[in-house]
Amino acid sequence: MDGIRLDGRIALVTGAAGVIGTETMRLLAARGACIVAVDRDAEALKRAVTGLPAHAEPLAVVADVTREEDVAGYVKLALGKFSRVDIFFNNAGIEGDIRPIVEASVENFRRVLEVNVVGVFLGLKHVLPVMLKQNSGSVINTASIAGLIGSAELAAYSASKHAVIGLTKSAALECAGSHVRVNCICPGMIDSRMLSAIMVGRNKGQPVAPDRVVDRIPARRLGLAAEVAPIVAFLASDDASYVSGSAYTVDGGRTSS
Repeated sequence: MDGIRLDGRIALVTGAAGVIGTETMRLLAARGACIVAVDRDAEALKRAVTGLPAHAEPLAVVADVTREEDVAGYVKLALGKFSRVDIFFNNAGIEGDIRPIVEASVENFRRVLEVNVVGVFLGLKHVLPVMLKQNSGSVINTASIAGLIGSAELAAYSASKHAVIGLTKSAALECAGSHVRVNCICPGMIDSRMLSAIMVGRNKGQPVAPDRVVDRIPARRLGLAAEVAPIVAFLASDDASYVSGSAYTVDGGRTSS
């Protein structure tokens, strides 16, 4: 847990109950940040904040990132307790159904875009004014390598993550000239519930042999959420003061060819 310190920074994390959200939240707290944890799953959120250090003063907020009133609400609660937001890990996302385009429902397509694109947009809409008023802050959106390359049977997810990269670059330009930075991360095959669901969905509901997955990764193994979190912590820190509008891959070399 040693590394760049974030003492006294206020970190707002959506999708906090997911594996990447939880691991990142823990690392930010270990490096000195106070935590506002947001997720729509109340029980999972409660488990996620358990064990955070006392100095993190964790505030758990149950909210749906697709509802503007919920997003405005979690920002208001964060400001009510801490008066500022220094780090925004705009991380909530879903994979949706795993189907070819010709078999996909428009309802699923819209739901994935609602969470993964509208949710990110609403987070930016309500957090950026806070940071711009402070004239400081770092936003890290969660995209995916599916936002850099095509992904069969995951058209909605891939389209949504391409959109997150576009939102990131646009927001970075809109914040240019201030001390507010906007970047995104593009995780690859990270050992998680989401990856398992995608692999099983592509294999018609059957378990997938690990070798079939890792053979596609130059590193020859799955990534860990603990290997994603330090990239977020770096982008959140002053060490990344000249980094904005970037998409950082964390994929074991998967997109290098």
